[in-house]
Amino acid sequence: MKAKRVKENVKLVDKTKRYSIDEAIDIMKATKKVKFDETVEIGMSLGVDPKKSDQMVRGAVTLPNGTGKTVKILVFANGDKAKEAQDAGADFVGEDDIIEKIAAGFTSFDLAIATPDLMKKVGKLGKILGVRGLMPNPKVGTVTNDIKKVVEEAKKGRIQFKLDKGANIHTIVGKISFEKDKLKENILFLLTEVKRARPQSAKGTYFKSVTLSTTMGVGVPLNTSEINSLK
Repeated sequence: MKAKRVKENVKLVDKTKRYSIDEAIDIMKATKKVKFDETVEIGMSLGVDPKKSDQMVRGAVTLPNGTGKTVKILVFANGDKAKEAQDAGADFVGEDDIIEKIAAGFTSFDLAIATPDLMKKVGKLGKILGVRGLMPNPKVGTVTNDIKKVVEEAKKGRIQFKLDKGANIHTIVGKISFEKDKLKENILFLLTEVKRARPQSAKGTYFKSVTLSTTMGVGVPLNTSEINSLK
């Protein structure tokens, strides 16, 4: 049954064509479904050189319609800031106790936030958090004293994007059960923010390729000329 579903889904995509966002969403919604609400993912290859420090592309955005995913948040904080994190809905909050727990292997969370005063301690977890993309970073707003705002935004649908060594970005933009307009709004919002993050030193075509897909579905290549013309 799995092989048959995959074959039928592949037939929906013409590999020689590049689709509009509307067309891509229609294709994804027309594919044979699995028994769970699949996540819609986006992958993009950018015309930048990740080896150059002035061409790194990274940031964080709160998608207008959320991600449809329940995010587990861990906060390194103490005192009033710890209470602020708990009141805002953080799942795990602490200082030395949380650090010891992670050092022992605990990584069952999706996002880590820290107050600036604790980063010296948190930095010792680099080998654990760094390789998993969980290390708090001021460049994406996860090292902050505004704990309440960041936790609440993360719960609403805040995602991070970061260029990898191959000049690619991969992240989520919603669930396949989302209404088409809401899914499209999320996709356009993210693409606009990634374009806003374009390094001044980057030359030539910025979005070289962009693909939408679902967790178990086929990739649908988008028309990059439309995306590169986004305002």
